[in-house]
Amino acid sequence: MKKFKPQAGFVVQAYRFALDPNAAQEQALRSHCGAARAAYNWAVGWVTASWWQRKAEESYGIPEPELTQWRPWSLPALRKEFNRAKVTDPRFEGWWEENSKEAYSTGLANAAAAFDNYSKSKQGRRKGKRAGMPRFKSKRKARWSCRFTTGTIRLEPDGRHVTLPRLGTIRLYERADGLRDRFEARRARILSATVRYERGRWFVSFQTEVKRDLVRVAQPGVAVGIDLGVKHLAVMADSHGEFLYEPNPAHYDQALKLLRLLSRRVSRRRSPDRRTGQTPSKRWEKANAERNRVHHRVANLRTEALHKLTTRVRTEYGTVVIEDLNVAGMLRNRRLARKIADAGFGEIRRQLTYKGQRNACPTVVANRWYPSSKTCADCGAVKAKLPLHVRVFDCDECPLVIDRDENAARNLAALAAAVTTGTGVAGDQDTVKVSKPRGADQKTRTTRPSRKAGPGRAGGATLPQPRQKETRDRTQAEALALW
Repeated sequence: MKKFKPQAGFVVQAYRFALDPNAAQEQALRSHCGAARAAYNWAVGWVTASWWQRKAEESYGIPEPELTQWRPWSLPALRKEFNRAKVTDPRFEGWWEENSKEAYSTGLANAAAAFDNYSKSKQGRRKGKRAGMPRFKSKRKARWSCRFTTGTIRLEPDGRHVTLPRLGTIRLYERADGLRDRFEARRARILSATVRYERGRWFVSFQTEVKRDLVRVAQPGVAVGIDLGVKHLAVMADSHGEFLYEPNPAHYDQALKLLRLLSRRVSRRRSPDRRTGQTPSKRWEKANAERNRVHHRVANLRTEALHKLTTRVRTEYGTVVIEDLNVAGMLRNRRLARKIADAGFGEIRRQLTYKGQRNACPTVVANRWYPSSKTCADCGAVKAKLPLHVRVFDCDECPLVIDRDENAARNLAALAAAVTTGTGVAGDQDTVKVSKPRGADQKTRTTRPSRKAGPGRAGGATLPQPRQKETRDRTQAEALALW
């Protein structure tokens, strides 16, 4: 499928608004999301049935040319087969007409993408964490979501209502005058709409093609290095030598005392139990809803704080230098995992990257193995070790004594110049060099062996596509990546 490309001067941007549906509309929203989940489960079962059949036939000694044909998982093929099955299948024939066709198309599209990701990951053609075989979605755990791409999708002229296929006109919690004005000025058009239940509310997200004019930042020629941490959320040093500290709000820690109180209250109520069929009491549902509201408030406060920080940085500086942090590995530290997760390091990098693209400002990502904290910002000497509890950097080669976070931020800011000079790291600038610890610039490890499915896994080790060479660890020849 060809990827959508916006026209010149336009970008693809999403606008999300909270919905305020009545009881009938909320029931219709739940029905559409349930239809998407049911279609997804049907597609997974229909495709994997041929896999299991082939494995059974192989165990009987049937030769390869006579085995059952692989069932395709492309979206057109799934749609064609589902349109035939929904009329006769007892799981759909009694109620499929109650929902929009877009609900079923959502589930089929998600299933097609899941099988495609599994196939590419198994063949080594997909980056990131290895994707497993698609599994059925549970009614209790699946995220409620449905996407509309065709039909009546519009924002009403009053800016307070939206109209979606088969759902009708639904009121918004907040006004959408800004997006409405863009539509009226023909500076935006809707591509799709997605409804989702999240944090105790229903939301609608409009994917739009918007005309955005480049806005000049306050200091286009100034670069800033950002060192993320727990004590301070961000320590920033610009190319003029000025430091800025962003305090860590620690929203979760502030609400932890109240959450413990509410969690004890929930534990004293009669909770649901699937093993015995026990249903929750009304008092448990009330206490659990009260606890969830606190969690939702913490998540909303965190989102707001991160957006304010990244927007402020992106409107001030022309070049931003950040680190390529291994957040997943940092979360394995049981002493700091809660604080690191509350800080949102990965979200900060994501927002800085896409907000910089709006203003055509570069985002420099330092190599994960670049020793920003252990490198002297003045002479470039590198310490062999610098434990985490040591908060002051004392250089062994020069008289520099500085806070370790400020030192790391200065080194990151210096990397912005390396993009134009081509040096790659700050230590390349005619400075004293100290041998790296363990005699290497990075950690080394053996490549993870390929995981082949056992006899109890559908699909086995063979797929319709030929298996290719597994992806190896990425090379560390380049110290920077420019996004």
